[in-house]
Amino acid sequence: MSIQTNDENTVLRGAGIGQGVAVGTVLRMSAPLPEPSDQPSSRTPHEEKARVREAVAAVAADLRERASTVEGTAADVLEAQSMMAEDSTLADDVASRIDSGRTAERAVFEGFAVFRDMLKDLGGYMGERAGDLDDVSQRVVAALQGQPAPGVPQSDQPFVLVAHDLAPADTALLDLTKVLGLVTTEGGPTSHTAILAREKSIVAIVGAAGAERLSDGDEVIVDAAAGTVTISPTEDQRSAALRRIEERAAALSGGVEPGALADGTAIPLLANLGSAEGAEAALAAGAEGVGLFRTEFLFLDQRMAPTVEQQREQYVKLLSAFGGGRKVVVRVLDAGADKPLEFLNDAHEDNPALGLRGLRSLRANEDILREQLTALAEADARTDADLWVMAPMVSTIEETRYFTELGREYGLKTVGVMVEVPSAALLADRILQVADFASIGTNDLTQYTLAADRLLGSVAGFQDPWHPAVLRLIGEVGAAGAASGKPVGICGEAAADPLLAVVLVGLGATTLSMSPAALADVRLSLKRYTLGEARSLAETALAADGAAEAREAVRAAADRFTTSPAPDRNETAQ
Repeated sequence: MSIQTNDENTVLRGAGIGQGVAVGTVLRMSAPLPEPSDQPSSRTPHEEKARVREAVAAVAADLRERASTVEGTAADVLEAQSMMAEDSTLADDVASRIDSGRTAERAVFEGFAVFRDMLKDLGGYMGERAGDLDDVSQRVVAALQGQPAPGVPQSDQPFVLVAHDLAPADTALLDLTKVLGLVTTEGGPTSHTAILAREKSIVAIVGAAGAERLSDGDEVIVDAAAGTVTISPTEDQRSAALRRIEERAAALSGGVEPGALADGTAIPLLANLGSAEGAEAALAAGAEGVGLFRTEFLFLDQRMAPTVEQQREQYVKLLSAFGGGRKVVVRVLDAGADKPLEFLNDAHEDNPALGLRGLRSLRANEDILREQLTALAEADARTDADLWVMAPMVSTIEETRYFTELGREYGLKTVGVMVEVPSAALLADRILQVADFASIGTNDLTQYTLAADRLLGSVAGFQDPWHPAVLRLIGEVGAAGAASGKPVGICGEAAADPLLAVVLVGLGATTLSMSPAALADVRLSLKRYTLGEARSLAETALAADGAAEAREAVRAAADRFTTSPAPDRNETAQ
């Protein structure tokens, strides 16, 4: 991320979410509450503990209320925060600190900080929750002090919100009639803030270095497509941005239609879902099916695995929503490592990202895998959707053969694997001789290709699916799919990047799956290019030396395509 200055204005750069543009004045997020005093309490421990119980109950209730007003990832995160607030181990820690003479505020501050650091040390999925715990701590301390929790500023006029980062509770309930755009100094394209912003179609730039210099009242242009924040724009820049906003709104209001390129090549656009409750919104956004249904929501925060009956009920609900033969790709439980489960594998691992996770964990607990396949097969028999089932974290042909044979043993018709590990991409030609399809998880594929933990801020700059090394691996899978006649889907966050989506099609992707909120922008982007042009853009990206260079080169080449006469384009892009 960088800061650029020219004669006219300053431009900040970060990771853009979506293709939107916003023009408005800045309002900064309120500052965090100061650290509570460490002076001994003047109350009795009994009184302080009662204050904590009351404050925690109020905060948990507020988070649950917020969760009830939203859906999808936002609801899941808010529910998880409410459970964090009422965690019994955390409550015991706070109580012991009160017994040693601390005030309720200080005990909460210290106790939550210890647990936050523990989550950070765990990394992965649990590390991602550390920031959420900070937010809960601030809300409890605010309740104890009788103050409103730090949060989004109130304004009668629309504004661009600038923050260090944004808590899920705030992101989930942003007033979209007032918040024109969002700029944060922290976070990357796969952070909670980015994911929730994408789900709510908020024009956002995350990880914008230098955003701390922005002040209330500054006028800015937030350009998510370019990943830039222009400070004090000129009149020409402002007019151009407003024109783009109008043009994009007109294009997106043209109705929902199947995904296709400019030459009519069909590219089905599918939805990534974390629960069956998101089906209705996905269909309304024009999803032609489901490209990734994450089944973890049934298992996380549980002491025992859900029964076959409990699982079947949820799968039937999902498949029924996409009846009429629409495609639904279900990923079996992807747990272990960064999502440890007490009943599956909660043993300490020094390097969990390379440990017993995904299919490896399920093979070590095959009864859980067999129960899940049983539930899926029974749900499939009761509905008329087109069910596809895939395994996560597959790295060898032997693992592919194990899973596909097991799936067919249970009568599943279409059984495939996720390509998230470089070895699977390099062996894709042989893997697709065994599996019915491949689905590329670009988040993990990028992580493993560039040896950069996708949830670790210090290496966030490496977590970029535009990197030619990642794209070359995707191209290997695309070529293997074309040679074998097998489908190759993309279900990572890369598919939600409208320009990168065109490159992925050029590399051989036959379907794209993403957050429902990203469907409209990707649909619009695909319609601008022919298949020949998509392949040309893919070659341009592969020829670059790095992610930033690939992105800029493709953007320049794409501009040339869309401004050249239509008859010339089909000839020059072949």
